[in-house]
Amino acid sequence: QVQLVESGGGLVQAGGSLRLSCAASGQTDSIYTIGWFRQAPGKEREWVAAISVSGGSGYYGDSVEGRFTISKNSGENTVYLQMDSLKPEDTAIYYCAADRSYYWSSSPGAYDYWGQGTQVTVSS
Repeated sequence: QVQLVESGGGLVQAGGSLRLSCAASGQTDSIYTIGWFRQAPGKEREWVAAISVSGGSGYYGDSVEGRFTISKNSGENTVYLQMDSLKPEDTAIYYCAADRSYYWSSSPGAYDYWGQGTQVTVSS
């Protein structure tokens, strides 16, 4: 089993920044990819970004490309999501998820473990 705990959410004005953290514990050797998703009220869960646990470049959804950066420091079991130039439409609950598959995916169904989520609210 893998446990994921998100932190760093909050209220920010449009144009501002937040950094989310996702701390993984347990059988972390079993996972290959960490992804971030978000879900706004009344909407489907949306893929935001993903990164291999071995590091390297991240992958991004079209709506956040160029504004968000996913990263992981070597030797740490924590993945970060730096969110800049935030917009009101970024308001959602943000979840991190872990995938045991070698190939990354943007589909929520591909992920095996989920955190409890952290609220991000962007005011206009």
